[in-house]
Amino acid sequence: MVDEELLAEAVHDTAVRRLQHAYADVVNRRAWPELDELFLPDAEVVLDLRAGVPLRLVGGAALGSFIGGAIEHFSFFEFVVLNAHVTFPGGPGAGRALSRLFMCEIRQDAGSGRLTTAFGLYHDRYELDGRRWRFAERRYHSLARHAGTLDVFGLPVDPGVAVPGTGPSAGG
Repeated sequence: MVDEELLAEAVHDTAVRRLQHAYADVVNRRAWPELDELFLPDAEVVLDLRAGVPLRLVGGAALGSFIGGAIEHFSFFEFVVLNAHVTFPGGPGAGRALSRLFMCEIRQDAGSGRLTTAFGLYHDRYELDGRRWRFAERRYHSLARHAGTLDVFGLPVDPGVAVPGTGPSAGG
């Protein structure tokens, strides 16, 4: 016999991961207008680049504009999802999910040919919008950058979105 709640969790987990991978696909193709489809219109995006005050944006279009300008000098740019932990506070049918996603960027500067990598962490909040999941809030934290030497920043003390760990009390 199939446990309906476990089945629902598996279906929603797959849908959230598809959203995460759709985001990576849009960024890798530099298809910025497609970000609007992935974010709720009022989704807050906070980017802590570990270089001053975090940047605050609203919605997919603003995020696409920022990323597009930031990576236009790269002849090669690839966003790679390394690992993600997804949880469903209130259960899989509640229409809300949280995630902690570790990522890496591999990039080459067009002018110098220099290869660099960057590592980061997203704390995300998602909402079920009709029949599809969308980003409701996204908080990015740079973890390290490699350009000859590795500059390490460590995990954020207060990520802004609390994502539970695993286990029975994790709500998912």
